[in-house]
Amino acid sequence: MTIARPQVPAALGGYPRIRMRRNRQSPWIRRLVAESSLCVDDLIWPVFVVEGENRRESVLSMPGVERLSCDLLVQAVGEAAGLGVPAVAVFPFVEAALKTPDAREAINPDNLVCRAVRAIKAAFPAMGVICDAALDPFNSLGHDGIVCEGEVVNDATVAILCQQAIVQARAGCDIIAPSDMMDGRIGAIRDALDTEGFERVLIMSYAAKYASAFYGPFRDAVGSGGCLVGDKKSYQMDPANGLEALREVALDIAEGADMVMVKPGLPYLDVVRRVKEAFGMPTFAYQVSGEYAMLKAACLNGWLDYERALLEMLLSFKRAGADGVLTYAALDAARLLRGE
Repeated sequence: MTIARPQVPAALGGYPRIRMRRNRQSPWIRRLVAESSLCVDDLIWPVFVVEGENRRESVLSMPGVERLSCDLLVQAVGEAAGLGVPAVAVFPFVEAALKTPDAREAINPDNLVCRAVRAIKAAFPAMGVICDAALDPFNSLGHDGIVCEGEVVNDATVAILCQQAIVQARAGCDIIAPSDMMDGRIGAIRDALDTEGFERVLIMSYAAKYASAFYGPFRDAVGSGGCLVGDKKSYQMDPANGLEALREVALDIAEGADMVMVKPGLPYLDVVRRVKEAFGMPTFAYQVSGEYAMLKAACLNGWLDYERALLEMLLSFKRAGADGVLTYAALDAARLLRGE
């Protein structure tokens, strides 16, 4: 049944001349006037590597995410490359026997991360590879730095991070991503890389990394959660602070960061926007493990439409000003964006 168009009294001025809905009425016009866009080029895929061969382990707190041995990881990276994903970020699950208070496995040139990087670059030299410079996967106390008398010490940690960055660069890493939040580490790592002839290796600074409750599933995935002594509030940022993030970012840029990151992503979209507007630097957001786990749990329970919710969340990062997003759902998003 067709309903006649209601008449608007002339006293109310008739229908308005300016109608926002005109630009929403068809898919083609919505595409044409879209202020933000999301494409496969915006995606970075964090992956977890584990010792062994033909080994695959589910991360229970992150449905759909697995730890993979190097051989299977290379296959998975091949799938990412086929979908057009430009870069992967490699995180290790370090066996307990290799974890020590001084995190010395982090600077072993044949550690799990370095072997995974060499394998990926040998198979897919055009794939960008990102490595964290941080000690938590290797530290028996679960911290991003060296602990002395109950305190995470800054300068001694930075010295080890420089060595870690060098072994990662020698393995073929394209981007070193210091995630430790120690003071002065960007400048020190930049100097160390340049001194060793790695001027072309980039630094993506975790410049505004908050002491967040949303990292729990990641710590499960790399095996650092169960051994963490205390918390990380003495070096990661207070969730109450926004202006402090701008000071952190300014310092990292001055020390030589090529790009910066805000972590977590969704709860800190305001920080993403402020960083991008203040500095105009390549800015990335990390859809962290807790954000991913919440989305997957809601979708597995039938409370949300996974495909629509995923793309909407990723687009929110772009709308806030992010140039790219690290997401565990990168392959799912890539398939959706390609219409597969």
